[in-house]
Amino acid sequence: MPDFVVVLAVNAGVILALFVLAWAVCVTMRDCTPVDSLWGLGMGLVAISTFIQTGGGTPRRVVLTVICVAWALRLGGYMLWRWRDHGPDGRYVRMLDKAKAERGWGYGYAAFRLVFLLQMPLLWLVCLPVQLGQVAAEPAQLGLVGLIGAGLAVFGLVFESLADWQLVAFKKDHANAGQVMDRGLWRYTRHPNYFGDACVWWGLWLVAAETTPGLFAVVGPAYLVFTLTRWSGVPTVEGRLRRRKPDYDDYIRRTSGFFPWPPKPPETA
Repeated sequence: MPDFVVVLAVNAGVILALFVLAWAVCVTMRDCTPVDSLWGLGMGLVAISTFIQTGGGTPRRVVLTVICVAWALRLGGYMLWRWRDHGPDGRYVRMLDKAKAERGWGYGYAAFRLVFLLQMPLLWLVCLPVQLGQVAAEPAQLGLVGLIGAGLAVFGLVFESLADWQLVAFKKDHANAGQVMDRGLWRYTRHPNYFGDACVWWGLWLVAAETTPGLFAVVGPAYLVFTLTRWSGVPTVEGRLRRRKPDYDDYIRRTSGFFPWPPKPPETA
């Protein structure tokens, strides 16, 4: 059996074990919100698992693992903090209440089927760059493409970290209650955190793509951008904000949806 198949299979088992354990804890608490932190922490665990399985040691493996783990700890830690600060996520509460009322599903079954089961394969898919990028031992050193990728990934990590910090500071100021966050990085893109995520994973793919197996990991960042912009990211967030904040439509009109860009001037009468 090819080495990469074994690595991918072991990592799938690691993800399954992590999510089953988290599912049991969340069912006990009757709160599935912590699953959001697993999206980051799970990818960091997969990067470490792959590093161990492949023997580590090469600059490419080190770069892929270190950047992924740094990203994972940043995002996972932020999501855990937000859960402790904000409480249960209303999306999961409504989803599981609806499953109980309309289908008669118990909490544990509904949580596993609707929340945890879907996220496991998607996590495995998105983090393919840090898996396939470590399989080949050669070339061990990063070339120009890999260096550009590492730089892009670090840029994305800093970008999304700053965006989240700006948003938290904005929300902590009670004078901003009910207002649209359109300052800092949020002045140039409505979703700087998503843009930063995309930069991290496209950057990691560029690092991986200098190896033959890593080239095929392109499906990971491609799917991530799709889900952020077309599925569970932008559509969900903006639908909710447009209902809650009357000024959000104007924010949409003048602010780039994804790529940072100078805002459009105010409309004239």
